Amino acid sequence: MEQKNSVYIATSLDGYIADSQGKIDFLNTFTFPEGEDMGYSAFMNGIDALVMGRVTFETVCGFDVPWPYEKPVYVLSNSLNEIPKGYEGKVFLVKGTLNEVLSEIHSNDHHRLYIDGGSTIQGFLKEDLIDEMIITTIPVLVGGGHPLFGELDKSLKFECVSSARYADKVVQNRFLRLR
Repeated sequence: MEQKNSVYIATSLDGYIADSQGKIDFLNTFTFPEGEDMGYSAFMNGIDALVMGRVTFETVCGFDVPWPYEKPVYVLSNSLNEIPKGYEGKVFLVKGTLNEVLSEIHSNDHHRLYIDGGSTIQGFLKEDLIDEMIITTIPVLVGGGHPLFGELDKSLKFECVSSARYADKVVQNRFLRLR
């Protein structure tokens, strides 16, 4: 089965996924027509499971909404020892090197993965384990915070295979890794 690690994320115009307080309020700068999900549902239909870091997991748990994922969620964490009550069977803790983690996830027949969270995405990029990135740019400068990208040991080439504008306000680009 094809293995694919994909990113679907939004950033500010200056490249941040959260402001300096860890807030993502800038994502709500614009409203979109009802039912417009910017391709998120189609993206989610194409994945088997999610991989996110502990901070992203805790952020999602803090949203005042029911658990938003129907697919299994693997949380990378060296500090969590158990899944919080209510998330059993939905969320699974994984630890080790990224290759060990991927091996464990793939053994569960989850091969098309949604990689989420700043540090997690940066770690996967550092190991050259990202095949696709769908990045929506919200035209707001937040001035600092948590950047999407970090330092790499080598440059990674991607090809922009599509671009779309939504509500004449935001741009979404889809990039594939050139290998």
